[in-house]
Parts: sequence; C-alpha cells; structure tokens
Amino acid sequence: MAVARPLEGDGGPPGGHARYLTALDGVRIRLGHWPAPEGGKGHVLILPGRTEYIEKYGLVARDLHAAGWGSFALDWRGQGLADRAFSDGLKGHVGDFAEFQRDLDVALDAIRDIAGARVPWLAHSMGGCIALRGLIRGKTPPAIAFSAPMLGLSNPAGQLRALGLVAGLARLFRLDNGYAPTTGPTYGIATERFEGNKLTTDPEQYARMKAQIAAEPRFGLGGPSLRWMGAALREMAALAQAPSPAIPALFGLGLDEAIVGPTQIRARVANWPGAELVEYPGARHELLMERAEIRDDFLGRSMALFARHAS
Repeated sequence: MAVARPLEGDGGPPGGHARYLTALDGVRIRLGHWPAPEGGKGHVLILPGRTEYIEKYGLVARDLHAAGWGSFALDWRGQGLADRAFSDGLKGHVGDFAEFQRDLDVALDAIRDIAGARVPWLAHSMGGCIALRGLIRGKTPPAIAFSAPMLGLSNPAGQLRALGLVAGLARLFRLDNGYAPTTGPTYGIATERFEGNKLTTDPEQYARMKAQIAAEPRFGLGGPSLRWMGAALREMAALAQAPSPAIPALFGLGLDEAIVGPTQIRARVANWPGAELVEYPGARHELLMERAEIRDDFLGRSMALFARHAS
C-alpha cells in the first residue's frame, strides 16, 4: 500500500488519512481511514455513490467515531482523487460495472490487513448497487445498511428503455464515450443551486458540499458517459433477477426521492428475509447529508444493526 496522507478539510475525527491502492487492472483508487477510538466497537466501511469522494463523509465519520466506531471510505475509479479514464476528468466513466468489483476487492483486502476483521458496510446509491453485487459474489460483511441504493432509476420506464437502446447501439459502434443525453461537464452540484436540488433539504449540508468542491476542484464530477449509463442499466437489470443474500440488512429511503427508483428498493426489501425498510417523509436522495433529525435517525439505526451483528 502507498504512503498514507492526512485527510484535510473533511470535518472528520482526528487521525484521518488516505492512501492509494492499485486494483488488479492497474487502476489506482483511494482508501480513507478514520481510526476507531481506543476501546471502540470496530470499523464501518462507507461505500459512496456516483460523484462522491472520501472527504464528503467526514461528518459521518465524526458521528461514527463519537459512537465508538472507526470508518473507511472509498474513492471509486473515475471519481474523487482516484484515476479517471479521460483527460476530461469531469466525465464520469466506467467500461463495465464489473470494474467496480476490482475496487471493492482491493479495498477489502487492505481493510482486512488494517482492521483484522470483517467490517459492516454503509452503502449509498451507486455504492449500494456495487455492494449488492459484492454480496452476490460471496462477500460477507456482518451486516449492511443501504441509503437509497441504486437498484433502479426514477426516470420513466419508456425513457430508460430508449436510453438503453441508444447506449447499446453506441457501444456497438464504439461511440459511447461521450456524455449521456441531457448531461455534460456542468451537470452536478458544483454549478447547481440549492433551490430545486434532488439531494438534500439541508442548505448547510449542500453549501458544505459545494465548498469542498470549490476548495478541491478535482472532487468535481459532471454527467456520466453513455457507456457508464448503459453499464448501469445492464447491472441493475441483472441484479433485479438475483436472489437476496443472507446478510442482515437495513434500507433507508426518502419519500421525496427523485434519482433512484423507490419501486425497485421496496421490491428488494420484500424479497430479502429479515430486511428492514425505513422511509423518511420529506427526505431526498442523500439521507446521510439530510437534516439532522433524518441523518441522525438513519445513522443511529445503522449503528444499532452493526452492533447487533459485530464480528
């Protein structure tokens, strides 16, 4: 593993640092670590969503630390300070979602060396999609909490079918490296106002995220490539046909969700023995960046689940 460097400007607990890891295909990703307090309960692995980066979860790490937990978080390939596919670093791209499993594998190997045990997972949005595939592949965290997992998208079904068709044709002719329709380099939080945003109802959290990207522009990410979109649609369709793993699970969903598909989340919970679904009226996509009462409730429920099933 590469030399660890301090995490700065994240609001997390003391001692936070990040290091680079190299996946089997040579792509560098980044692993953040906030150590557990002395005599603590263990660690939690945070699996971020699309566009996110380690430092965004500093306040979550702070709250986990206050409750006795250390934490890890990832910069997936193509975002944060991990390697990006194109000179246009604002284009979110992956060739196939199987590539994210290489990131997960190398991260879990490093975490096992550092923490010495399996750790529970806290997975948001795209991170939830990647996590579910990891579980199906045989990964066995003691428990997992999903925040608005990307198991489907909120777009109308006809629009998604058309997008999948376009992505498939573009892939066939190797023309799918451009931005997905209606997106572009300025598609994202860095240029969008709080009013009308789909992420959170908390203006302070929104301002904090914008400030982090302004301070470190490399955190910024625009729209996904058409290749990313096609790969995501194929992966979500494949996961919908897979059985649920025997892992204790909690799902959180805001009732003002406008990015991922609530129908697919509820269907997964209904077919996951023992899984719990908590729905939050008035909450948007990012429960862990929401108003304090929502954020604290979901994180508190997650930690209670983790404590019940600690290694």
